[in-house]
Amino acid sequence: MVLRRWSQDARLSLARLPSLAGLGRVPAAPVHVVRDLWPGDPTSGAQLALGSLTHGGVTRRIGPGRWEDPSYPDSFRAYLHGFTWLRDLRAVGTDSARLQARALVNDWLAHPPTDPMVRDCAVTGARLASWLGHYDFFAASADDGFRHRLMQRLLAEGRTIAALLPPETHDWRALVAFKGLLAAAIAMPEHSGFLSRFMRYLDAELARQIMRDGCHIQRSPEIQFLALRELAEMRAMIQAAQLPLPDSLALALDRMSPVLRALRHGDGGLALFNGSHVGNVAMIEMVLAQSTRSRVVATAMPDGGFIRLQVGRSLLLVDAAAPPPAGFDGLAHAGTLSFEFSVARQRVIVNCGTGQTPEWRRALRESAAHSLLVLEGCSSSDIGPDGGIQRRPPHVTAEQMGQDGAHWLDLSHDGYHAPFGASWRRRLYLGDGGEDLRGEEIVEGERAQSFDLRFHLHPAVGAEWDAEGQIVILDVGGRIWKFRADGGTLAVEESIYCGAGKPERTRQIVIHVRPGDTGVTGEATAEVVEAVESLPVEGAAADLGGELEADGTKAAAIPEAHARVQRSGSEERTRQIVRWGLMRVEG
Repeated sequence: MVLRRWSQDARLSLARLPSLAGLGRVPAAPVHVVRDLWPGDPTSGAQLALGSLTHGGVTRRIGPGRWEDPSYPDSFRAYLHGFTWLRDLRAVGTDSARLQARALVNDWLAHPPTDPMVRDCAVTGARLASWLGHYDFFAASADDGFRHRLMQRLLAEGRTIAALLPPETHDWRALVAFKGLLAAAIAMPEHSGFLSRFMRYLDAELARQIMRDGCHIQRSPEIQFLALRELAEMRAMIQAAQLPLPDSLALALDRMSPVLRALRHGDGGLALFNGSHVGNVAMIEMVLAQSTRSRVVATAMPDGGFIRLQVGRSLLLVDAAAPPPAGFDGLAHAGTLSFEFSVARQRVIVNCGTGQTPEWRRALRESAAHSLLVLEGCSSSDIGPDGGIQRRPPHVTAEQMGQDGAHWLDLSHDGYHAPFGASWRRRLYLGDGGEDLRGEEIVEGERAQSFDLRFHLHPAVGAEWDAEGQIVILDVGGRIWKFRADGGTLAVEESIYCGAGKPERTRQIVIHVRPGDTGVTGEATAEVVEAVESLPVEGAAADLGGELEADGTKAAAIPEAHARVQRSGSEERTRQIVRWGLMRVEG
């Protein structure tokens, strides 16, 4: 590590020199200019023209001498120095916006930062790609002196990224660095070292980040989108320069696009797993259009650990895997076995999303901000001081079966074994044309536990508690659904929804279970386990949802394998069971 850092520092020092014999001359202009693919926001551009920048809920004054303002949060500083906001100024479309862009770039050239951000190859890559992607907007009509300074800096930026590859961290932002180096390679093809360095490390980086089923290793729908966007830009640059497309890049685009389509709800936005926002639907469509001509939706994501069930107009999305591995878990949530449910374009049951401030982001990573079971008020994974996951479920299982348009899921994790000696099994059923969603939650452990089952509702869903009927009546886009439960105390409580970043008030259905509650089993001896295992298919179906029938209809059948309770190594184990159902009703 020390030797690598020493070598990298030497290359960086060489890269920052303005001109050296053997490193080539500074070109007068880019040979190939690939215009930035994405539209900007004219409202944000108008704010920029007045000297203010907003990012992640933070607004600050920017301008000459402010590039290293200590009051800027780190994420804001990275965004500022990445210059991707140039597209917002371009969207304004006026000469004053063009001159403001040129003035800001010129001031940066005169006062490049000296803080540790110079070692962040992702920020450098974003800046290099943004300057080249908007060259026609702010630089093409400038004087010779400005263009020479810009090209001189672009050459140094390219050398900087080349010196920093391979990157020290391998999350999705590493792809931004590769994009920046590629932009330099096609803009200044006489500097052949840029392209050779790009090609040298790209295959390994894509293999590291993109799993075989096309899921990004960080297991976040938003990062799936962001990574795919970077790859789409790379392909556009390569095609513009008429270079052969690397096989690894073509394969990654083909694999990732169906997964991104699969992780969207009917409203076009992203599912809220592992730090995702709903996102800009138009931008998601643009990225998909730039990535592939196919409109295939992934039907299986075994490596990524997501399950997607579409029945009729209803969609069930489940996070059926542990958080991503160390090094890729800095934004991961303790949401194992959480799910989201939508009907047509209306989200019904959701996760809370992620916030804009560090405090909100931290709070919304906990299990309680997800639609799942929370045992003894604790999360199934612990988040460490550095933001990574310290404790995670060692074992997560997921089985799926389908028959005659109905689907069953049998899920489990042991994330609560270490602190409480307990495991959680979640069994879900979706049938009746998508209008019948049921679940059975089983907590098995050394003693009876207190736990809460949380079902966070989208703010657009109305919820009324019918105390007499012991049900929750939901208004889902003008259609009535009813939620009922057996095995705990049902309640409707306040919640928060951060699908777009800013907190919105909403409601959540909560089933509170405390030791000794009516309807919760106590000791489950080996004989009881054997009796349950011997149930026929019809008995297993009643076990899942028979008590929840509101209209006398027959309980949906569930395969025998999904009705079994695994035998414990101990002769006596407590089993606490909660059954619930969400069904659409006429009227």
